[in-house]
Amino acid sequence: MQKKAPQHDQHPYYVRKDGTYYAHGKDLRDIANIAGSTPFYVYNRDIIEQKVNHFRAFIPDRIKLHYAIKANPMPALVCFAASLVDGLDVASQKELRAALASGISAKTISFAGPAKQDSDLRAAIASGITLNIESEGELQRAIDLGQALGQRPQIAIRVNPDFELKTSGMKMGGGPKQFGIDAEIVPDIIRSLPDSVDYVGLHIFSGSQNLRPDALIDAHQKTFALAARIQQDSGRSIHKLNLGGGFGIPYFPGETCLDLTEIGENLSALLEQYQTEFNDTELVIELGRYLVGECGLYVTSVVDKKESRGTTYLTTDGGLHHHLSNSGNFGQVIRKNYPVDIVQLDKAAPESENELVTVVGPLCTPLDTLADKMTLPQAKPGDLVIIFQSGAYGATASPINFLSQPEMIEVFI
Repeated sequence: MQKKAPQHDQHPYYVRKDGTYYAHGKDLRDIANIAGSTPFYVYNRDIIEQKVNHFRAFIPDRIKLHYAIKANPMPALVCFAASLVDGLDVASQKELRAALASGISAKTISFAGPAKQDSDLRAAIASGITLNIESEGELQRAIDLGQALGQRPQIAIRVNPDFELKTSGMKMGGGPKQFGIDAEIVPDIIRSLPDSVDYVGLHIFSGSQNLRPDALIDAHQKTFALAARIQQDSGRSIHKLNLGGGFGIPYFPGETCLDLTEIGENLSALLEQYQTEFNDTELVIELGRYLVGECGLYVTSVVDKKESRGTTYLTTDGGLHHHLSNSGNFGQVIRKNYPVDIVQLDKAAPESENELVTVVGPLCTPLDTLADKMTLPQAKPGDLVIIFQSGAYGATASPINFLSQPEMIEVFI
């Protein structure tokens, strides 16, 4: 059964009880005391574990699960995720250090991203992780740096495929892209790799934030076919094939949680179809937002309540400087509301009636909107505004120094 995108009174994993929500068994009002002040993010470990278990229930056991740290690099969260998944994917030296600190084997870590500096390449080579090469120039620098260090770089070629993930939030492949090497020249590059590097395999990532099983199925079919063609044309076996990610979560009304049933069935069929080509190949799906997006809440306090020409405003101590994506300024063409709710600070207070409000932050810009014309429980100063679906691309994807407002706190519980 598909779950709909959460509204203020329903959520796939958070359930309102006695006027509040609980994370790892603790009342949000108690978590506010643990945080010490608002605004804060809280990440619920129980939900991360549920998401991992849900993935494993539908996806063939042979396919490894990696966590893409860029979705949420909080060290405590990374360490917990590392205990549940088969590997980690990083996009910077800082993320690499967080991955290594988790205790996971370096052999299960990969490093992707355009414009890697020499220091990035040296750190990856010295760590013994897999470098996902994004260009011919980057490849040559990795070869040269490996020789200078006296170490063999572990090289995977990131492929810019000749297809895209249809209806994805961000298209990472197809056409001209800053990501990866165009598929048509990859076989020649693989054939020319020197003996001073270890060729690991391919990384094929075509898009992100997709809620349509048919689109992901189409991408997986094309990914397997492309990898098999590259393997045949290059004459080199693929030891590891990273199929990318793209699994989305619902944010807005009308969206439903991604159903993995047909996706898993299709992957099982592909494993059988390409048994000869990839019998000894390690297959990986890397997911970020899908694993942690729904675990996180952004919690801010109501500072004031005002009326302006028929509109009721709640002003809060948090805003887009902490949660840019919720404000609609992180990829939305037309702003839509994330799911939002109110929790009264007074535990003994009876449930309040609903009212139509617009929730705004403290910044001197009309862009600082947390909820626009939403029907929410009546709130007063001190009450908590809860923004769901906030576990991915929240704090680190936001301009936290904008207008020099106080920083927020992150709690992992």
